[in-house]
Amino acid sequence: MLNLNVGILGHVDSGKTTLAKALSSISSTAAFDKNPQSQQRGITLDLGFSAVQVPLPDHLKKADNELLQYTLVDCPGHASLIRTIIGGAQIIDMMILVVDIGKGIQTQTAECLVIGELTCRRMIVALNKVDTVEGSKREKTIEKMKKGLEMALSKTVFAGSPIVEISAASNTNLDRLLEVLVEYSVLPERNYETPFLFAVDHCFAIKGQGTVCTGTVLQGSVRLNEDVEIPKLKLVRKIKSMQMFKQSQQVAKQGDRVGICITQFDPKLLERGLLCKPGYVSDIYAAVLRMNPIKYYKGSLKHKAKFHLTCGYETVMATVTLFRGSNTNFSITEQYEFVQELDQDTISENASIFALLEFDKPIQAVPNALVIGSKLDTDIHSNTCRLAFFGRLNHCCIDKDYPTTFLPQLQIYKEKHKTGTVQRVVNEMELISSGLFKKEGNNRTAFVGLNVQLSTGESGRIEDTFGASSKVKLRFREPLSEATLELLKCRKPSEQVTVVVKYKKFMFRKEGNKIVQ
Repeated sequence: MLNLNVGILGHVDSGKTTLAKALSSISSTAAFDKNPQSQQRGITLDLGFSAVQVPLPDHLKKADNELLQYTLVDCPGHASLIRTIIGGAQIIDMMILVVDIGKGIQTQTAECLVIGELTCRRMIVALNKVDTVEGSKREKTIEKMKKGLEMALSKTVFAGSPIVEISAASNTNLDRLLEVLVEYSVLPERNYETPFLFAVDHCFAIKGQGTVCTGTVLQGSVRLNEDVEIPKLKLVRKIKSMQMFKQSQQVAKQGDRVGICITQFDPKLLERGLLCKPGYVSDIYAAVLRMNPIKYYKGSLKHKAKFHLTCGYETVMATVTLFRGSNTNFSITEQYEFVQELDQDTISENASIFALLEFDKPIQAVPNALVIGSKLDTDIHSNTCRLAFFGRLNHCCIDKDYPTTFLPQLQIYKEKHKTGTVQRVVNEMELISSGLFKKEGNNRTAFVGLNVQLSTGESGRIEDTFGASSKVKLRFREPLSEATLELLKCRKPSEQVTVVVKYKKFMFRKEGNKIVQ
């Protein structure tokens, strides 16, 4: 069968789990808030998985399948569980955004919409709880809410997405929602030839059989009896059996949701994580990505700021260094200008913004993996978007000693300048300058050979240091003009000739070659 993963997202209490239950014909061990804490608190705390199967429609008949299965990924809606929402959204092909007709778009609805924009390109809006609106007002209320939603979506990649009014609790119009879901489905891009990668969302032991890892195949495929690695634990184990919603499988391919039973290990050591082809996934200590700021984020993106970085189901803190270049792809051989803070003036059509991410602890990921940066320590009751930026891992540092092996190769520079004055004339081609350098921490020798410019327009270079203080000797290729020499002899404070040296200072180079022009 063809399997499509459909995320069910929305604000807390909008009816997501009720909808998943009403649509589903097959449930998993992790469906419909089976967690005792979920039942006690009355909200979804973890990802839930269930499925519904329909005949394969004609427009998807290119696939060599007879059935179309939708795996429904029921995501939490509470603001404090956004890590789980982001993780769940990264495995979906399309999404259903559930909106409570009595409340409209709320804070977490908007955040789910942003997450959806980053992870998929197809969405259906389920306008839920229409049975709670008084019968005489229902039609007008539905029409008004639809117009408001259409306007909100017009500014997103989901402009023109279908909106279906339903009541999940009373099964109203669910047949129509399923029809629209089928009509709106497209064949997803699948690549079965890439190395096997599997996102584990639940893990439990079965006595006498082994440990079952349930999750979604992110890429490639895997067969029974093949070895797989648990990179987080540095363990290689053999696949004993596989099931897709209680049906045994010989092969699992990209997009499939399966349970993989492997030879025994302690499931408590892997609540969430990855399985992969042995040797494919590495620990990543730092990475470079092309940064895409999220326009709804109102906070600042500054040098050395700390953000929560979510990659798959893993969220870690990372320190950010911003820089920009003219090409869209990062290259270690290119020079990049340091960016202190990102604002509208910094972002231009001709520049690409990149970020060096230095993780507080290593993450397990592969190159080109999607990363979402957010400020999860923001007050959950504030009406603000916590998602700050996204991008794909471009250059990954798997060396723990990257500060000494990788960073010195990274050519990020700051534009700097120093200004001094002409202290005296040696001759028509030589001057002594003072004030360019401070007496303390004097590093004049690093600037010898750099070009300077006088306020009168002549260009020369720093030939040498002069004396034990902060002075330097300047030499010019052509004799200074009579007017400049007269001005220098005049020595009026209001007519002082200034000396400017402009240069680049590289952030990570060793002291000897940090400064160039």
